[in-house]
Amino acid sequence: MAFQGAAPGFTNHNATRWRIPFPIARALALHCVASMLLQLVYPLARALLGRRTRTFCASRHSAAMSTLLIQQPGYAWLRELGLREDNLGVFNGTWAGRGEIVTSYCPSNNEPIARVKQASLEDYEETVQKAKEAWKIWADIPAPKRGEIVRQIGDALRKKLKVLGNLVSLEMGKISIEGVGEVQEYIDICDYAVGLSRMFGGPMLPSERSGHALIEQWNPLGLVGIITAFNFPVAVYGWNNALALVCGNCCLWKGAPTTPLTSVAVTQIIAKVLEDNKLPGAICSLTCAGADVGAAMSKDERLDLLSFTGSTNVGNQVAVDIQKRFGRKLLELGGNNAIIVFDDADLNMVVPSVLFAAVGTAGQRCTTTRRLLLHESVHDEVVTRLTKAYKQIRVGDPLESNTLYGPLHTKQSVDMYLAAVGQAKQQGGNVVCGGKVINRPGNYVEPTIVTGLAHNAAIVHTETFAPILYVLKFKSEEEAFAWNNEVKQGLSSSIFTKDVGRMFRWMGPKGSDCGIVNVNIPTSGAEIGGAFGGEKHTGGGRESGSDAWKHYMRRSTCTINYSKELPLAQGIKFE
Repeated sequence: MAFQGAAPGFTNHNATRWRIPFPIARALALHCVASMLLQLVYPLARALLGRRTRTFCASRHSAAMSTLLIQQPGYAWLRELGLREDNLGVFNGTWAGRGEIVTSYCPSNNEPIARVKQASLEDYEETVQKAKEAWKIWADIPAPKRGEIVRQIGDALRKKLKVLGNLVSLEMGKISIEGVGEVQEYIDICDYAVGLSRMFGGPMLPSERSGHALIEQWNPLGLVGIITAFNFPVAVYGWNNALALVCGNCCLWKGAPTTPLTSVAVTQIIAKVLEDNKLPGAICSLTCAGADVGAAMSKDERLDLLSFTGSTNVGNQVAVDIQKRFGRKLLELGGNNAIIVFDDADLNMVVPSVLFAAVGTAGQRCTTTRRLLLHESVHDEVVTRLTKAYKQIRVGDPLESNTLYGPLHTKQSVDMYLAAVGQAKQQGGNVVCGGKVINRPGNYVEPTIVTGLAHNAAIVHTETFAPILYVLKFKSEEEAFAWNNEVKQGLSSSIFTKDVGRMFRWMGPKGSDCGIVNVNIPTSGAEIGGAFGGEKHTGGGRESGSDAWKHYMRRSTCTINYSKELPLAQGIKFE
């Protein structure tokens, strides 16, 4: 097999959430699919496009004495982002940190990159107080002028696009084009939010009473907490941050504990924009921290909205904590996404699409395709072609331009991958491709295809954040639609067909129950213009485009009497 130490590899992009569905930018998705198509058509060309992910984990100060990558000449570019050997992980107008020191590790070789001093609960308390004070200034700034600040943030990110994208690749593990694409997505949502700053608001409604007007007024919430995951350490924060800012809110960000350098670098870029405009830095605050601060955020009534991106299990506890205080929440949780391939599908589109969605980012997107439902008439052909494509995947360093597939994020992820493969075998699955750890430094595993499982097998209904694809065989449209909907999550879904009627049935009330419903494209690759999110155990939240901005504001119905009369309800009159 081609999955040995020096063998070539594959990885992919998306926003998904973080968002791809993150989704990454549409252009990046098109680039990936086009490249894979070329590789299928021309076997002598480069192996199918995908994405690679580096894993990096945080550890205790016991690893602090190791030689750091940032000290090596080849990684001097990290200093362009203001990073040093030791970094402070709290920002509320000034940089601080009184908590644990963690070391960021590169997942492709498990070497330490740099260290970050996290927030203590005391740091968190101080940061919340400063952010609430900063809101008093920020909320008074007209929305279009807030949009101008967001425009400047987008421009500042553009200037650091390449180097910040490389940091994402180094710390999270994505290939460089994907890391750059993720930063570009933050830039794109800034551009989107700038326009939105002159457009959002409510209507004036007709009143049934003469001389009266009804106005729907939208106002900022106040302080928005944002907790993001490792797989999209820039884009998902950007989706929330840009919209929250133009809506008049301050932001308090807790990034993933395993990607603190990215959180620090992004915040430094934003802080400079705020400073240049003589605005309080606490408008965009940061607390690099662990579960203690995350739990505090979910229970803190001073956070007017908490946007949480992460696992369904943790999201469930977050939801309970927020509900106990009757708070607002925006949850972007897991996805057990399916592609359904009918007998009339164009298989030349199917194979690269499945490969792109199942193996990209080493299967660590929330929109990753985990289930492939094949009509019985095309099952064997698709499995054969897909297996051949998998064996062309190249493995390598995410920062090298020819790398297309990389490692899982942590060693623990490798253990979960192996456990899932073992369970699939025990439950009747046949591993036709992959299933093993790749013999090389880092957290690399083989992209895996499993056939022969029942549609309701326990492992099929379990989201494993790894490149494992479960292939199922169906007989009818009704059966396929039912299987798509029978899992607990409801994030992304897709069918491949030429039947126009089937397309509309799929999008209709008896079709897919997911938040993202695609036709003839993969489950990943969402665009910022559409609302991103899912149903059921995915959390029900919506981020990015469409009317997602409404999550970040409160609505009031205002009645104005401009007449000289006072008509009362039910025609009551006081003499």
